[in-house]
Amino acid sequence: MKEEEREQRLHKEVVEQLDMTRVLGDEEVLEVIDRSILADTAKEYLSVKSRKQIRRYVFNRIRRLDVLQELLDDESITEIMVNGPKHIFIERGGKLMESGKQFESAEKLNDVIQQIVAKANRVVNEANPIVDARLMDGSRVNVVLSPIAMDGATLTIRKFGNHSMTVEDLIAYGSITREMADKLSKLVRARYNIFISGGTGSGKTTFLNALSNFIPSDERIITIEDSAELQIRNVPNLVRLEVRNENVEGKHGISIRDLIKSSLRMRPDRIIVGEVRDAAAIDMLTALNTGHDGSLSTGHANSPEDMLSRLETMVLLGTEIPLLAVRKQIASAIDIIIHLGRLRDGSRKVLEIVEVLDVVDHEIETKSLYRFEETGVDEKGKVKGELKAVSPLKNKRKLARAGIL
Repeated sequence: MKEEEREQRLHKEVVEQLDMTRVLGDEEVLEVIDRSILADTAKEYLSVKSRKQIRRYVFNRIRRLDVLQELLDDESITEIMVNGPKHIFIERGGKLMESGKQFESAEKLNDVIQQIVAKANRVVNEANPIVDARLMDGSRVNVVLSPIAMDGATLTIRKFGNHSMTVEDLIAYGSITREMADKLSKLVRARYNIFISGGTGSGKTTFLNALSNFIPSDERIITIEDSAELQIRNVPNLVRLEVRNENVEGKHGISIRDLIKSSLRMRPDRIIVGEVRDAAAIDMLTALNTGHDGSLSTGHANSPEDMLSRLETMVLLGTEIPLLAVRKQIASAIDIIIHLGRLRDGSRKVLEIVEVLDVVDHEIETKSLYRFEETGVDEKGKVKGELKAVSPLKNKRKLARAGIL
């Protein structure tokens, strides 16, 4: 008998034996699974390895996330992409590949999606077919249901491990240098407002987590996110706020803008906005320009210049004010932009660090402080290069005030 057929048959037998009229603990479910496997082994020999595999398969189908659970447990996998029930792709080591796994049916995939979304206190259905959520470990989840997703429901999971990435880890991976880490530490402690930009999967949230380790532990921090992903460990006076989507009637939603406005009344030393992607940009800039120095945020962009342009556009979506005034707000609010990128070998690097200066001739003036220069490719196909200093920091007022110069 094929192993897949045996797994499916045993799963069906176990479900028939379970008492679904009461709440069952994991141990009770495992006992039923073990009895079924033992009885099956008496009929036909089954190796210890096969028994363990079947036990895990059946348990994951009943109490976990079915075929996704094994992928979620694999720490080498950083992203899971489900394109309908029969096509599951993964990212490992910066490379995309097929997982070799699939759901039994579209209904089973939908069951798993509903299980994930319900635990995150979100709703996804025909009326609301797109939703962002997160798993218990902080992994980011995006769902798009059929018929919006034409080939079946799509589920994308960006994994975040229990281990919060530190600056030491980034140095070990070659994302930044020791010298750069020391300079960034000074900028964070001196309360420079820092914006992290980059494309999808470039490591913006990871880098923001690492930078947060430099925040003094005696400060009060407010984090604001669409889906809580930040893992700030060393600040005891920490308040974490998360957006709430509208209900099925289109009411009672709490937006990023609402949370930023509320945070200003919570006596924050710093405000960290997980990602700015809409008209909330105007509220964030207002917060940065009203005494909340040292704040951090991220945004999608292809370059530091693109990030400034996107901020302008987002602000103008939320308010009707002259473009020159918008640019002055941005130049006054943001001190440093750190731009991250993903190289062709899958590695994530700091590609450029830019100082935002002032508005000159109606344009925001910037100055590149560091820029990544590629020097070649090694025998393993890894891109070689280094982050080189381009020019010194011009605005040193905050460093001087903090006594860090």
